[in-house]
Amino acid sequence: METPILHCDLNGFFASVECLLDPAIRHLPVAVGGDVEARHGIVLAKNEIAKKYKIQTGEALWQARQKCPQLHFVKPSYQRYADFSKAAQRIYLDYSNKVESFGIDECWLDVSGSALLFKDGDEVAEIIRARIEEELGITCSVGVSWNKVFAKLGSDMKKPNAVTVITKENYREKIWPLPVSDLLYVGPATTKKLRNFGVYTIGSLAQLEPDFLRRSLGKQGELIWRYANGLDAAPVHNLDWRTTIKGIGNSTTTPYDLTTNADVKRIFYMLAESVAQRLRKNGLKAKLVQIWIRSNDLSGFERQTPLAKATCLTGEIAESAYKTFLPNYDWQRPIRSLGIRATTLSPLQNDRQYDLFDSEQRRERWEKIEHCMDGLRARFGSKIMTRALLAKEQTKIRANEGAPTFMHSAEISEADEYRLKNE
Repeated sequence: METPILHCDLNGFFASVECLLDPAIRHLPVAVGGDVEARHGIVLAKNEIAKKYKIQTGEALWQARQKCPQLHFVKPSYQRYADFSKAAQRIYLDYSNKVESFGIDECWLDVSGSALLFKDGDEVAEIIRARIEEELGITCSVGVSWNKVFAKLGSDMKKPNAVTVITKENYREKIWPLPVSDLLYVGPATTKKLRNFGVYTIGSLAQLEPDFLRRSLGKQGELIWRYANGLDAAPVHNLDWRTTIKGIGNSTTTPYDLTTNADVKRIFYMLAESVAQRLRKNGLKAKLVQIWIRSNDLSGFERQTPLAKATCLTGEIAESAYKTFLPNYDWQRPIRSLGIRATTLSPLQNDRQYDLFDSEQRRERWEKIEHCMDGLRARFGSKIMTRALLAKEQTKIRANEGAPTFMHSAEISEADEYRLKNE
């Protein structure tokens, strides 16, 4: 096989780690998520027993509990998962220096450099699968193909603890009958459009005219046509390669319904504190602020507002979000959850605009103050200081500090964001 590419997927990763570390729950249906009593969070992972109850990654915890009343919830422990992820990556690096992360639990490997040691990618895949199980105590499914898209589809086809090989001779038989929604970057909206064209499988997508897809879906249409036909030529990047950050955000589902503008303003400041801190950490400023609101009947909307100046300041992001919210909500229903996203990003030192009416020196002083606060929080913990506006809420509501819910921190990759929106 030319340029053998592997896609390694740690099975039910978060749940597998929790069950490994706590033998008492191994025989139970287990889901890793947020706080059920606080109405906070979604299912991030589930074990094989929970899968039998049709528990889905990304669904609300209360929905999962309805499907399986005896479901055992475990709050996520991200440091544990990061440690196991790094341990798995150390195993991958024994076989290739080209290891590209696709989220915390998945990686692509280009193992063409191992050709002198192993006869083919299948052999490397079997060795890695066995080592993950023996050395880490969890399981891994591996897809083997000549391109990244088909390798990922292969790792999804047999779970848990299996190796699937997709070749140029068998891909039409194995890949084309799959639902078109299984193809990388074909989300719910694109799936719906394709179904309107009578396209339900990857094979039917592959046999369409690319010009038709380009006219109907733009560049993405041509891209997914190439994926369906095995024409993905994207290389496997090194482990330290990172995609460009396009946006940084955070959201929360509150433990009680919000009923006043003052409630909303406090939560916006809490979310903006986290967003602004991550902007500064990544050396970025935002020129656009987006908000997302969901009422207690689960209906919602999004709005966005451009900023007069690019910023990484908590107050400017929060106030922009609040001013965007005010004319767009009539309070016919209480609010259940809300989020902020900072986007249209630029480097921290760019976009210095001086004018007669706004002191840039004052903004620079605030940036220095907030950088100082970041250092104190990093050293002594996030609760070392808080704004007076948030003091009453501090023990009641917690923003999703890095948790992959509606919006995501800079530490959550685009892969995690894509999967949680589409699974």
